[in-house]
Amino acid sequence: MATQGMSVLVTGASGFVGAHVRALLAERAKTSPLVVHAASSEGGFDLTDRQATAWAVAELKPSAVIHLAAIAAPRQAHADPRRAWDVNLTGTMNLAEAVMRHAPQARFIHVGSSEAYGASFAACAERPITEDAALNPVNTYGATKAAADMMIGQMSHDGLRAIRFRPFNHTGPGQADAFVVPAFARQIADIVVNGAEPVIRVGNLDGKRDFLDVRDVVRAYVDAALGAGEWRPGLVFNLSTGTPRSIRSLLDALIAAAGRPIAIELDPDRMRPNDLPSAAGANEAVGVHLGWRPRIDIATTLRDVLEDWKMRLADRK
Repeated sequence: MATQGMSVLVTGASGFVGAHVRALLAERAKTSPLVVHAASSEGGFDLTDRQATAWAVAELKPSAVIHLAAIAAPRQAHADPRRAWDVNLTGTMNLAEAVMRHAPQARFIHVGSSEAYGASFAACAERPITEDAALNPVNTYGATKAAADMMIGQMSHDGLRAIRFRPFNHTGPGQADAFVVPAFARQIADIVVNGAEPVIRVGNLDGKRDFLDVRDVVRAYVDAALGAGEWRPGLVFNLSTGTPRSIRSLLDALIAAAGRPIAIELDPDRMRPNDLPSAAGANEAVGVHLGWRPRIDIATTLRDVLEDWKMRLADRK
């Protein structure tokens, strides 16, 4: 994998996934010459500003771009759809156009979402969905990611050296509690660390999802950015395990890891609209092309998320 003299621009670098991408790139930089340009809302450029984005890319001339910046929480996208479309679609277009114009040889790693498949999961029942399934989103977030995915796929035929990923649910240390696993873990950590009432409030536990560790996910992004696999127009890959797990099973494992009895209480405010009963992805294509497969088992991931929240709450005491 050729990394000599490479520079990687990471958008959304201060976010949950961005932090793990930066950590892995820092590890790779210990053995290969590699410069990382971290762009975020706290320091960088506004992707929704076309001129500012073009100027930044022209100045940096990266050899690879890992595009993470997005309105990533479905609830946040639902609450402010115009902002979600501005960032997730228009911002992506601005960045891709700038790369084509000012860094045409750069690999463009586009981070989409399995949410783009939406209602297509129903047709697959319990079978893992493949990359050729229709994009049929059922929520605002999924729609913005599906639109950006299709746009980037088309632009790859115009010369954008894009590799599109559709990651399934991923979690790990550092994730905000707007997502299901850290939402559970934070409540359990509050019980363990602060002696809170031993009751955890939850939404729908019956849904099944394909859960990954974020550290496995970012390994695919970084490998692709640094040159793994031969590029050709139209590349798109699921990142998944192929195994759907019920939300209840994840909660049960977290409670077991806490080592104490904790009651479960249904909270209507945590119910998510348009919830699909089951979603899992086939991962054969990415295995063939990039040699990628998940390495971290779900038990390790859940334990690490819970320990992360316990340390965060203990630090606040």
